[in-house]
This record gives sequence, structure tokens and C-alpha cells, in this order.
Amino acid sequence: MNKIIGRNPVLEALRAGRGFDRLLVQKGAGGSIQRIIDLARESGVAVSFAEKNAIDREAGAGGAHQGVVAFVSEYKYADLDDILGRAFERGEPPFVVVLDGIEDPRNLGAIIRTAEAAGVHGVVIPGRRAAHVSETVSKVSAGAAEYIAVARVSNTTAALRRLKDAGLWIIALDMAGESCFERDMTGGVALVIGSEGGGLGRLVRENCDFTVSVPMYGSVASLNASSAAAIAIYEIRRQRRG
Repeated sequence: MNKIIGRNPVLEALRAGRGFDRLLVQKGAGGSIQRIIDLARESGVAVSFAEKNAIDREAGAGGAHQGVVAFVSEYKYADLDDILGRAFERGEPPFVVVLDGIEDPRNLGAIIRTAEAAGVHGVVIPGRRAAHVSETVSKVSAGAAEYIAVARVSNTTAALRRLKDAGLWIIALDMAGESCFERDMTGGVALVIGSEGGGLGRLVRENCDFTVSVPMYGSVASLNASSAAAIAIYEIRRQRRG
């Protein structure tokens, strides 16, 4: 049984209809906790109460639970057809973010949060040697992981070929590319973001149509993966608006 900790992630999971086993609430907690309790009961979720030390144990070391821990079903991953179907339903050219080996769950959560906020149709992650949707990812994404389609694929290169066959431009985000502010990125696109340390794998890079970068004007040489992704994602969104 998986866990979701923190008020906003739990609230969004309830709103999204995630399967709940039960909800554990700290005795005496106030504020938005009552809204969570009410929604859980309306949804038929069992609610139980415990002292803070018991909540601390369930949340684990460093878990900022804010007085609530949810025990939920396994995260339901989408597939590429689900993601492309979302674009079709909205009448929009597909906009997909593909992650090549992001290992830090906090980076994954931050990218998912940005992608959902920007209207990305789905995020693709590798099945191995990469972060998956966990309680940390749910917490950092502030519940966004409950709304966006996340596909977990066994072969990232094959997934890129599938997206290319569907008519998408495959765009690598890398420091060696031209400025993302000067390149036309309208139409159906898949933005490919490499791992925190190693960047893009060779086969993944070879299956990209072109490469863009976030230009650096200060003293630091680069941004972390989630920060660079946020800028590129919103530049694509800006170009789509015209």
C-alpha cells in the first residue's frame, strides 16, 4: 500500500478519485484538515485519528505530513496512447515531456508540477534507473501527479520513435543547443530532458530532431533539470499562444 503525505497532495488525490484504503489524521489538527476529512467521508474513505507521534512514524523521517497521511492504491500509469488521446480530446497538437533518467524524485515532482500547470498532455519516464511516482513525488508535485498522465516505458528510444511516427517533433533540451527562445517549437512536440548528471543518453539524443538550450547570462554554467525544464516548457506554451 502506497502513502501520500501532506494536506494539498492528499486533497488533490481525493478530488482526482485516487483509490484510498484509509486516511490517518492527527488529533486536534485544524485548518484545512476538516475539508479533507469531509471530502474523504463523502467519498466513502475510512478516517481514523492518531496522536502526532504515530503520524510521524507513518510519514517517516523528514516527512512533512501536516497532520495527514493517506494510504492509497498503487499509482496508475498511463501509456503513450492515453497521452496522445488527451491531446486529441482537447483539440490541441500533442505536447509531451520525456524524461531520460531523472533519478531525484524531487526533480521529477517539480517537473510534473510544472508540466501539469502548463497544460502538457503527459510525461514519459523510463521504467528502470529513474525515479518513479512515489510519495515524495506526489508531495513535491503538490498533487499534480494525480491529474497529468504519466507513462512508464521500458524503452525510451522506442517511445520517441512512436511519438515521431505520430507526427511530433522530438526536441532535446541540452546546453549545446540553440536558444529555446529563438527556435520555432510550435506544433506537436516532445521535449526530452536528460538526467541530472549524465544528460541525454546517446541513443536518445540520436532520435531527437534538434536541440535547444536555456541561454545563461550570469556566472553559473547551468540550471538543474527541473528549473531548465520549467523555462523550456513555458516557452513552448508561450509560442503556442501565438
